[in-house]
Amino acid sequence: MTPIAVSLGDPAGIGPEITGKTWSERYDHKLKPFFAVGDPGSVRAVWEGPVEKIGSPDEAEAVFDRALPLLPVESGETVTPGVPTPEGARCALDSLELAVGLARSDAVQAVVTGPVSKSRLYDIGFTHPGQTEFVAERCGVSRDNIAMMLAGPSLRTIPMTTHIPLRDVPDVISIEMIVNKGRAAARGLERNFGIAEPRLAFAGLNPHAGEFGALGREEIDIVEPALAQLREEGLNAMGPFAADTMFHPAAREKYDVALCLYHDQALIPLKTLHFDEGVNLTLGLPIVRTSPDHGTAFEIAGKNIANPGATIAAISLAAFCAEQRLVYEGSVAA
Repeated sequence: MTPIAVSLGDPAGIGPEITGKTWSERYDHKLKPFFAVGDPGSVRAVWEGPVEKIGSPDEAEAVFDRALPLLPVESGETVTPGVPTPEGARCALDSLELAVGLARSDAVQAVVTGPVSKSRLYDIGFTHPGQTEFVAERCGVSRDNIAMMLAGPSLRTIPMTTHIPLRDVPDVISIEMIVNKGRAAARGLERNFGIAEPRLAFAGLNPHAGEFGALGREEIDIVEPALAQLREEGLNAMGPFAADTMFHPAAREKYDVALCLYHDQALIPLKTLHFDEGVNLTLGLPIVRTSPDHGTAFEIAGKNIANPGATIAAISLAAFCAEQRLVYEGSVAA
């Protein structure tokens, strides 16, 4: 069985701990074989479970029952939990690049990326907004054609803009951007979730979705023309809706994903409902890539209190999406 690669993220963060804990709970959650990619010392510093180094992904399945398989990427230093360093940031980036390369070569069925510190990566010359954009570049995909989906048991959301100041959002959104994100969302739901005719619900930018222009014209000038174009292409694009009425239980039953115009509009409802089980899934890539929807949590690293729920969910979703892609590709080929 082709395994899943899990990059550990920053060695000083909670990634090593939650990966070890996830392996300990592998049978409880019926997880498919996976292996860690990163610094062996970072795991040993925070987890007492068995770790066994491997030389290639095809060794992972045989090891998985008795120990956490680990493809080593040495940081060259002794890891201190909660104390990030430039060497640790380089190790995190090297681990990420190796894991993505393995997925591109079909040596693994999916990649789960552990939490990194963007500020530490920037200190060593990292020029991407985040791991998502880095993975897209390594896969040869324009960042304009990908979408970051946050998924939980009862809600999926997509922030159409991500890590930018709120004041810049009205200047960044465009008809083309919304159309591109809508297309990526529809195709992603088909390929990764087996949803034949995805229902896409779009949030407005302003209170009450602009109140017919009384509270802002972005809905009239940008969002509505974009949705009209998506409908002409045959997609079920609904909205724009007032964001404050989109996320109660009855509303969530009417769509498969909520596309939101800024970061917090998408992440607040997802994290409120599914804080310990939210997963970041990148749509539009030739590979399956997921990530737990939380950060490095340096402040609790090494204290044995980090919750592995989101990593468990990320590995489960990665396996599910990989299987759905095989079904989708088979149906397309037929």
